[in-house]
Amino acid sequence: MRLGRRSVIGLAVERLRTWDGKELPAALREELLRECERLRVLEEQIKELEKTQEQRVKTPQTASDRVAGKLGQLRGVGPVSSWILSKEFFGWRTFHNRREVGALAGLTGTPYSSGSSERDQGISKAGNVRVRWVMIELSWRWLQFQPGSALSKWFWERFGHGNGRIRRIGIVALARTLLVALWKYLDHGEIPEGAVLKAA
Repeated sequence: MRLGRRSVIGLAVERLRTWDGKELPAALREELLRECERLRVLEEQIKELEKTQEQRVKTPQTASDRVAGKLGQLRGVGPVSSWILSKEFFGWRTFHNRREVGALAGLTGTPYSSGSSERDQGISKAGNVRVRWVMIELSWRWLQFQPGSALSKWFWERFGHGNGRIRRIGIVALARTLLVALWKYLDHGEIPEGAVLKAA
């Protein structure tokens, strides 16, 4: 007889012991079971959402669904990244130039100028936080899954020999450039140079 997941968790909790080998107090055991049940419900909801996303990408109902599907054709761009970028960024906005794209994601530089002193203070971080996070993660994935692309080669030539700090600066620069490349891919059909599409 196969036990359900809840039964297996219940058995696992029953086997837990304190540091000195005693059974867990009843209140703690019940709390652990409640937390496990919450986790189970959450996992089910995530599975349902993922299934819905997958269906909507396969049979798009909106412009943002089509954008998610097109982004997902690029190797290294997963379903979560393509979904967030389409819903939060590309799916319902029109951009006129690369500056608008970078600025909305908060990936543009913030120059400081005072008298004869001029320097860059890093990225503005004024744009969409989720898009910025996704682009940073996607940039690392891009290096892994698109090593032959011009963007990956540019990164390794420019930042590959630096320490961790230099590479982190470089990955932000790559994120900004990659975001612009994705915009061109979606709006003008320009596949990023050297990038590979997933097998159909």
